[in-house]
Amino acid sequence: MSSWAPGGRHGAGGSARTLAILSGLMAFGPISTDLYLPALPAMTAALHTNAGALEWTVSSYLIGFSLGQLAWGPLGDRYGRRVPVAVGLVLFVLGSTGCALSNDAGAIVAWRVLQALGACAGVVLARAMVRDLYHGPRAAQMLSTLITVMAIAPLIGPLIGAQVLRVAGWRWIFGLLVGFGLVALVALRALPETLAPERRRRHGLARAIWTYGRLLGDPRILGFAAAGASLYVGIFAYVAGSAFAYIDYYRLGPGAYGLLFGAGILGIMATNLVNARQVMRWGVVAPLRFGASVAAVSGLWAAWAAWTGVGGLIGLVAPLFVFTATNGLIVANSIGGAMANYPRRAGAVSALVGSLHYGAGIAGSGLLGLFADGTPRPLGFIVAASGLATAAAAWGLVSEPSRRR
Repeated sequence: MSSWAPGGRHGAGGSARTLAILSGLMAFGPISTDLYLPALPAMTAALHTNAGALEWTVSSYLIGFSLGQLAWGPLGDRYGRRVPVAVGLVLFVLGSTGCALSNDAGAIVAWRVLQALGACAGVVLARAMVRDLYHGPRAAQMLSTLITVMAIAPLIGPLIGAQVLRVAGWRWIFGLLVGFGLVALVALRALPETLAPERRRRHGLARAIWTYGRLLGDPRILGFAAAGASLYVGIFAYVAGSAFAYIDYYRLGPGAYGLLFGAGILGIMATNLVNARQVMRWGVVAPLRFGASVAAVSGLWAAWAAWTGVGGLIGLVAPLFVFTATNGLIVANSIGGAMANYPRRAGAVSALVGSLHYGAGIAGSGLLGLFADGTPRPLGFIVAASGLATAAAAWGLVSEPSRRR
C-alpha cells in the first residue's frame, strides 16, 4: 500500500494530514516527560521535597506508560485504532489536570500514572497504524520518519517549559499539556481508521494475556525488544537526571538547559533521518547493531567524564549527546524488526515491545532516584551499563526478521 490513507483513497493532502496527526500522537510520550524537566529544581523547592522524590515523577509516568500499552494494543486490535486513542486522550487530560492542581510530590507521582496511561494509547496505536499501512523495512523507514517529525516536540518542549516556568510558574506547564490533549482530541476527527472491521481480532483480555505470553516466548521478538529496552535504561536515566546534573551541579540556567536538551533531540532527529534512508538498503539489523556499538562506547565515555569531571559541563554533555543520538538507530529498528515477524498482531507486538522499552526506563530513572548523591556520577554509570547491555543484546540476541507476511 503506497498511501498513508487506507486503500489509497486519500490524496497527498490526506496523507500529509494523517502523518501530522500520527506524529502528534507519538509526541505525547516525550512531551509529557520533557516539557516539565526545566521546572524540576523549582518544583523541588516549591513542594519542599528533594531531588530523588521528584525524579520518581518520571518513574511513575513510565510505570503507567509501560503497563498501559499492554491494554491499548489488544484494544486497538479489537475495536480499531481511533476509539481507544480518543479514550486515552481523555485520561491524559484528566491526569494532566491533576498534576497541575497537586500540592505535594506524592500526588504528582500518582497523577502521572493516569497521565501516562492515557498518553501511551496514542503512541502504541500510532505505531500500529504504520504497521497497518506498511510492511518490513518500509515500516521501519516510516517509523523513523514519524519519530523525526514528532521529535519537534521534545526539541522545543524544554525551551517552552523554561519560558512558562519563568512567566507563569510550574503548574501552568501541566496546564499546557491539558491544552495539548484537547487539541489532539479535536484533530482526531480527521484521522482515518486504518484497521478495517474484517481485520479486527475479537478475543478478550484472557486471550490477550495468552498472546503476550506466546510473543514473549519468541526469541525473534525478545532480541529486538531487549536491544531497545537496554537503551531506554540509559535514556530515561538521562531524562530524569540531566536537569539536576546541568542546573544544580553545573549551575546552568533553565533556558540554557533547554537548549542543551534540544541539541540532544537534534541528534536523534539526524540519526533517524539517516536510518530512514539506509534501512531500505541494509535492513533493520545492521543499523541497530552499529547504533548499539556507538551507545556502548559513548556510555563508557560518559561514566569516565562523570567520575573524573574532566571537561566540566561540556565534558559530560558530549558523550551524553552521542549516547542519546543512537536512539535514532535503535528504537525504530527494534520496534519495526519485532513487528515484521507478526504482521497480523501488530498492535499486540507494538504494545509488548513498547511496554518492555518503557518498563526498562523505569529501572533507569528509579535507579537514578535511588542512588542520587548530588553529582552526575550515578547518571554516568547507569548510562554506561545501559550502552554495554544494548550492544550485548544487539550482537547476541537479534536475528534477521522473518520475511513472511
